[in-house]
Order: sequence, then C-alpha cells, then structure tokens
Amino acid sequence: MPTLALSEIETVVLLHGLGVGGWTMHRLGCALARDGFHVVNLSYPSRTVLLETLARDWLPAQLAAHVPAASPRLHFVTHSMGGILVRAWLGRASRTGPVFPANLGRVVMLAPPNAGSEAAERLGRSGLFRALLGPNLSLLGTAPQHLPQRLGPWPTTAELGIIAGNRSVNPLASIWVPKPNDGPVSVAATHLPGETTHRTVPASHTGILFHSATARAVSTFLRTGRFD
Repeated sequence: MPTLALSEIETVVLLHGLGVGGWTMHRLGCALARDGFHVVNLSYPSRTVLLETLARDWLPAQLAAHVPAASPRLHFVTHSMGGILVRAWLGRASRTGPVFPANLGRVVMLAPPNAGSEAAERLGRSGLFRALLGPNLSLLGTAPQHLPQRLGPWPTTAELGIIAGNRSVNPLASIWVPKPNDGPVSVAATHLPGETTHRTVPASHTGILFHSATARAVSTFLRTGRFD
C-alpha cells in the first residue's frame, strides 16, 4: 500500500490529566495510530504552570511545533483536566480571534470535570495535596469562581463527545462526590452545554483510559461524530 503524506492524514492531539504525563495516553494513542490517525501525544507541566497560562502560551506553541500545517483536520482527545485546558484555549480563541483553527475537527473528553470536582475542591484546601499536585488542583472545584464554571458552555460548533466513568476505586473521594461517579468526578459533572453526545462506561477515573470500549468509541466518534 502507498504511504500517505502527513498532509493527507488527520491529526489527533492527546492531552492527559493532572499530575501525570503523556504516558497515560500511550495505549489510546497506539490504538488511534493503528486506525490511521497521526497522533501527537503531548506532556505538559500540569503541576507547575497555571491552566490559563498553559492555554494562552503553551498549547498554541505546541500545536505550532508539532501539528503539520497541512493536516486536513485537527482533533483532540483529552483526559480529565486536559479537557479543561482545551476549553480554556478555545474560549480564549473565541474572545481574541481568529476564532478557531480552520481545520478544527472533533473533540472527545474522557472523564472531564466540566462542572468541577468536589474531590478537587476538598483536596485543594490541603497544603499537602497542593504541594503534591500544584496550584491547578485548587482551580477545579465546583463553585462559580472556579475555572470549569467560569469557562461557560462549549464555545464552538465543533462536535464534542464526552465519555464518563461510573465506577470508583477511591472510596474517600467517592464519599464527597455525587453518585454515580468515577471517584473524583461525577457523571453529572462531565456534561457540558453544547456537547454533541455523551456516554458512560463501567470504569474508574484512570481506568477509563484502558477500558476496552474507550478506544473504539473514541475512534468511531472522530470518524463519524457518533459513538455507536
């Protein structure tokens, strides 16, 4: 078979969650690469750089450096706080213009705290957890002043698919978070006004990345705008 040029292959940018790195997205990235996408798996300083700064400076620079300019479509697949990063970047783009990349495709968010996380809100009050996870932990609460609430609805017509987990392996976090939840994030909190479609899988907050149904659903949505 002839080898396709990057200008003929759709690009998928992967963005992980708080306190980890791109290695958590590796399995999903390999599955998407097998399905024919050009995968860019980014690691970002989630514990040391504020989300607003990441959205304003870091993400645009990474896209300029790693996404082929001629890529026919630019998709995103995010986990947890990675979804808030994309929302902050798109929200800023909508205010400052040009509004969005001309080749912006579809977005899939896995376990995003779109309405905030009660667990993050509580742990963000602890000096120990702030030292371990950095200042962004305190931004992810559920109050109106917290970042997820301030970002507002989905700021673009780009199709958005959300996958939530409904199994918890963290009993302490699950006590604080309304059920059903994946531990730190409730299923209800993953919804975002403007979303295209939503589904749940029987997985925990981290386990959703490795659940057998996740990669299939993500790839299908990026191709068709549907999970099924």
